[in-house]
Amino acid sequence: MFETRMLRWLVCGRVGTVWIWKALLLFVAIAFAVQLLGVIFNKSSVHPAGHSIFLSSDAQGPSLGFCQPHTHIMFLKTHKTASSTVLNMLYRFGDERNLRFALPMGYQFGYPLPFNAHRVKGYRGPRAMEFHILGHHMRFNKPEVEKVMPADTFYFSIIRDPAGMAESSFAYYKEVAPAFKKAKSLGDFADNPYRYYDSRVRNNYARNLLMFDFGMDNSANFSLAVAQKAETMIRQTFNLILVSEYFDQSMILLRHALCWPLETVVSFSLNARQQKPSDVGGLSGSFVSKAAAAAGIGFRGVRPQAKILTNVTEAQREKLRQWNAFDLYLYKTFNRTFWEDIKSFGYAQMEQEVSLLRMLRKEMAQVCLRDGGKPVEGRRIQDKNIRPFQLGLLQILGYELQPGLDNATRAACLRMIRPELQYKDVLDAKQFPRMAQSGQQNPALLAAGASLVRQDSPRTGERPAEGNAGGRTAELRDWDGSRLMRRNQTLIQKVRLT
Repeated sequence: MFETRMLRWLVCGRVGTVWIWKALLLFVAIAFAVQLLGVIFNKSSVHPAGHSIFLSSDAQGPSLGFCQPHTHIMFLKTHKTASSTVLNMLYRFGDERNLRFALPMGYQFGYPLPFNAHRVKGYRGPRAMEFHILGHHMRFNKPEVEKVMPADTFYFSIIRDPAGMAESSFAYYKEVAPAFKKAKSLGDFADNPYRYYDSRVRNNYARNLLMFDFGMDNSANFSLAVAQKAETMIRQTFNLILVSEYFDQSMILLRHALCWPLETVVSFSLNARQQKPSDVGGLSGSFVSKAAAAAGIGFRGVRPQAKILTNVTEAQREKLRQWNAFDLYLYKTFNRTFWEDIKSFGYAQMEQEVSLLRMLRKEMAQVCLRDGGKPVEGRRIQDKNIRPFQLGLLQILGYELQPGLDNATRAACLRMIRPELQYKDVLDAKQFPRMAQSGQQNPALLAAGASLVRQDSPRTGERPAEGNAGGRTAELRDWDGSRLMRRNQTLIQKVRLT
């Protein structure tokens, strides 16, 4: 009896031990596979290919799980909404991973005409070539965009309070937008916009600029039906709408939506305006000084009063919102959606990641930028590769690199502060090296960002530009047929985009 029990115990014990070991080995194998997948998805696929300039080990941010990073992206770059900063982020991400950008022939896709796929450099028809990122100035035209971008493309854009947009637009386009040019000040315009605005003129910077950029009618008086139609189109097309006033929170939502590490959405504010006018010294004879003079601003030792031109009362700010009623509707609607997304995301987690984002930005500024990252007037920046294009009555600010950086760190930092026009040239030369080597791009265009129009597009009413062959000087024209001015080998475009 005892022997029978002992034999049964030994057999059961051995069998149990075998099964325990098998289960243990299976568990170890599963754990290793899970860890390997985590490395693949959260590191190899999304970690920057270039040199990392972050000192902190938290640069990737909290785990994103097993999501697959998006590499097919369409960003509608709206005006005066911090969109240049967002575009720089996309430039860096694609540049470091050798993704293909859908680039314009010049520096914009024929704005303010609706986007056309044939304006994309290298486009040969739907699905003939894979484009990863589309994000330049355009008036949105969904059917044409879909010819360029794959079906799984992630669409997003950014919006801003119409009053703030009006202030920024007025300061920037004062001397080029017909409605703004006639007004004595922004307050004057706000008090009686119909006195200055003519819907028959293409002054697209003076009313419902968001509505226009999204491809809708911007000049009509407000109609709820039209506003709801625009809302429906945006909801059906765009995966995410960011809010300029909550930029850092927007970056957190975006990085989770795209499944990107935190370091990819860390950025410096680009194309920002100087908040107070600078001394006139050194500006004599410049485009800025002439524009200010045309606006009746004094010189010779006095400060230009450009800031006064944009000062408005709270009542006038409300008038500007009502004047831009379509934009106000879109702003209120998608601002609510934005905060619903944050609520779903979690307030505590959002606060944690925003704090980490700001810490990384400060760390990056200490590594990359001179004087701790303090922005400087564009005219004071000696390196033309990082000098922002200037238009308007207020200086567009830029940054200077920290001296003594090693080559890899300098290259990484340079990508962070390179202005939009110069970065587009870098990407263009990278994607079309033969054209760059043969000098097919006009150096004057590279300096000012004017857009050459194609000779094969007479249907749009555009006028072709003459080439440089045979010693002729290129005659460049804007979208309305007006000539572009050449000054000191630099072209100043009648309408510059930001």
